[in-house]
Amino acid sequence: MTAQYLPVLMITLGALGFMAVMLGINSLLGTKRKHEQMPKIMLEPFECGSPPLQTDNRRRTAVKYYLVAILFVMFDLETVLLYPWAVLYKELGLFGLVELLVFMISLVVGLAYAWRKGALEWR
Repeated sequence: MTAQYLPVLMITLGALGFMAVMLGINSLLGTKRKHEQMPKIMLEPFECGSPPLQTDNRRRTAVKYYLVAILFVMFDLETVLLYPWAVLYKELGLFGLVELLVFMISLVVGLAYAWRKGALEWR
């Protein structure tokens, strides 16, 4: 029974070992300066090569952002659930086909609703 957990243990030990090696390399090769000695630019957060914005963090975010995120998760889950079905479609038979059709119909209804509400239009 415990032999089944051996691969998980080996991956965990490998990940911990990799983490220890990376931290060791960082402490050997990294900068030895204290924060007071470092230039101010090195202590600022890096945002894709552009200077960080000094704005109020409590600004309003458009609902459109959340709607696009939910649609992305919905169709991402569709892809994740279609792969196992594609692997086992012969074994699942008619039952698997009907279940997939119910799932796909619910996704198409969701897509039609989002499309009709204008969630897919970029302005």
